[in-house]
Amino acid sequence: MSTTNINIRTDSEIKSQAQQIFETLGLDMTTAINLFLRQTVRERDLPFILSARPAAQRAGQALAYGRGSMKGRMWMADDFDAPLDDFTEHMR
Repeated sequence: MSTTNINIRTDSEIKSQAQQIFETLGLDMTTAINLFLRQTVRERDLPFILSARPAAQRAGQALAYGRGSMKGRMWMADDFDAPLDDFTEHMR
């Protein structure tokens, strides 16, 4: 795999705040940006929801946005009760 450089411009305060968060997660800026890029490619979309409304206004709609997001990525067991049986065994 060959690598390439990306040069971006961002607000210095945003960069500083992001670096602090990444450090608490054990990441550096390069790794965090690579995670974003890889997740974008994997999802074939942005790995988050863009909205002009504040999070507090969207809170009640979080479930609505999530529905259907796993379409094509889920599977149903041939035996509907099999996962429940596994869970029951696990709880014993």
